[in-house]
Amino acid sequence: MGFDEKLQNKAQDAAGRAKEFIGDKTGDRDLQAEGTADRTEAGARDLGEKVKDAGEDLQAKARGVADAAKDMIDDTQAKKAAEDEGPAV
Repeated sequence: MGFDEKLQNKAQDAAGRAKEFIGDKTGDRDLQAEGTADRTEAGARDLGEKVKDAGEDLQAKARGVADAAKDMIDDTQAKKAAEDEGPAV
């Protein structure tokens, strides 16, 4: 998640909290509901970004494991080929 997205989500959450508070103190249920909606939306976007980041991290780790496995296979094949050739004459 980029800094801009984090900042935007935090700002929307803070605005939602303010609307909820003001709506609660003034008895304005519509404003309170709007604040709850703002906070919910910010939380959902934040969660979506975290899932996206986790997916990207998992993909990078999987690539690393695949590369390591390929290297091990290549090393094993090279050793096998060297053994099959026998000692150098």
